[in-house]
Amino acid sequence: QVQLVESGGGLVQPGGSLRLSCAASGSIFSVGTMGWYRLAPGKERELVATITSGGSTNYADPLKGRFTISRDNVKNTVYLHMNTLKPEDSAVYYCNADIRPTWRITPANYWGQGTQVTVSS
Repeated sequence: QVQLVESGGGLVQPGGSLRLSCAASGSIFSVGTMGWYRLAPGKERELVATITSGGSTNYADPLKGRFTISRDNVKNTVYLHMNTLKPEDSAVYYCNADIRPTWRITPANYWGQGTQVTVSS
């Protein structure tokens, strides 16, 4: 079994910072691209950022400069550093990863359970 477990969400004031973490665990052969998406009430799920196993990153244009994605390939963990947070950043943030479990020949796509981020004074 493979799991993605997020942590680090919570309540933060506007202008503040948060760091989200997502660790992949289980019977893992390899981890490919990892990323973060978010879902806000009344909106569709949107891409936040992705990072390949080689470290290439991709960001949603409106978030460039405020959010930074990084990963630790040894720990199979991806991070999202969020700075200068705004109320409109409030959402459930979901971790996503392409993971090849030990029992598969090809990778499968996995989602975490989500972590709530609320930006409010």
